[in-house]
Amino acid sequence: PVAMGAGFGAGLGLALASSAFIGGSFVLKKKGLLRLCGRGRARAGQGGHAYLREWLWWAGLLCMGVGEAANFAAYAFAPATLVTPLGALSVLVSAVLSSIFLNEQLNVHGKIGCVLSILGSTVMVIHAPQEEEVSSLESMAEKLKDPGFIVFAVCVLVSSLLLIFVAGPRYGQSNVLVYVLVCSAIGSLSVSCVKGLGIALKELFSGKPVLKEPLGWLLLVCLVICISIQINYLNKALDIFNTSVVTPIYYVLFTTAVMMCSAILFKEWQHMVLENIVGSISGFLTIVSGIFLLHAFRDMPFTPNLLPLFLQPGRADPHLPWSSADRHQSCQHQPLLPSEDKGSQSAEEEEEEEE
Repeated sequence: PVAMGAGFGAGLGLALASSAFIGGSFVLKKKGLLRLCGRGRARAGQGGHAYLREWLWWAGLLCMGVGEAANFAAYAFAPATLVTPLGALSVLVSAVLSSIFLNEQLNVHGKIGCVLSILGSTVMVIHAPQEEEVSSLESMAEKLKDPGFIVFAVCVLVSSLLLIFVAGPRYGQSNVLVYVLVCSAIGSLSVSCVKGLGIALKELFSGKPVLKEPLGWLLLVCLVICISIQINYLNKALDIFNTSVVTPIYYVLFTTAVMMCSAILFKEWQHMVLENIVGSISGFLTIVSGIFLLHAFRDMPFTPNLLPLFLQPGRADPHLPWSSADRHQSCQHQPLLPSEDKGSQSAEEEEEEEE
């Protein structure tokens, strides 16, 4: 289990703050893109960059920058698989704020999904794996030279290039997974860069000559490139698709990619007991279930007719007269075939009409 020390508390607090800022940034960016759409300017999904003149978009970018900075600091104090699951709270923040400011529907299924995401995140935090100790840039360099991580990084880069240049022009406007997969795959590499830069900053504050190490500058350049790609394709996804669709899918794919990258780079799963493995997998599946509820049933209206009869308002009132209760009789309790009395009565009425 993860030690509940000062580092854990600092990492937890920074991760919570990061989720709040990042969740709000999605809404601000979407609001700015919608204002541009009303003015008839070229949209980001069509390759335009008019959003650079919109102050709401810059406010969203600033919030995302603050959130990413807090996330950056959280990775320096805690393992990646302890910080990343808390990104589910950004899904909750984004969904609630979207329903308030963007008039996007958040029904009871979405609320249950948000609760499940929080519960799953809590379970993953409790059973978070203890990553292998990396305390210097030298040890980080040895990790980056590992053949398993090199194969993973090459697969990420090749798949991202195929998505950008092959799948993007064909399916980017109709399939939400294209651009979100690019953001998630590149994001897994950016987390590795953040972890390395966090170690470099710790060494810098301790008085070591880190600025002379080329690895720190290389990680910084790679981080800038990765974040630029993420921002570009995340803007395209937000401009084309609904915020309540992009945010949950991005979270699930990004978390999966980060967990895979951390397990390969830091060997987090090698020394875990069975209880923590089952707990981590169960927590992640709970988050995925919550995200699915939040996404799949977002447009389904929830009316009292969907409740059982004893929970419906008409049936719940014991003082309701039987006559008014019968008016709201469910079609499930009506006979499939007409009774004999009603059949004979209808036959007599037909004979009277003929006479």
